[in-house]
Amino acid sequence: MSKYEHVSNEWLFFFGIIAGYALLGLFLIVPGILAGLSGNLLLIILAVIIVIIIVLFALAIILKGLSRLFHHRSH
Repeated sequence: MSKYEHVSNEWLFFFGIIAGYALLGLFLIVPGILAGLSGNLLLIILAVIIVIIIVLFALAIILKGLSRLFHHRSH
């Protein structure tokens, strides 16, 4: 049994929306960061790696929330 068994569908949907806004924020912030770091290649590579990790975690939250949301509706 999962420790999130008793989380309501509304909360899962809410967390999915927050993760979606996090992804949108990354797409708005990252170009500004990369423009500011245009002189240092190492910092650009580090920023890109950090952004990729954050995006993967946000996508995992979105997909897990959506799978639980649709799993509860199918039963």
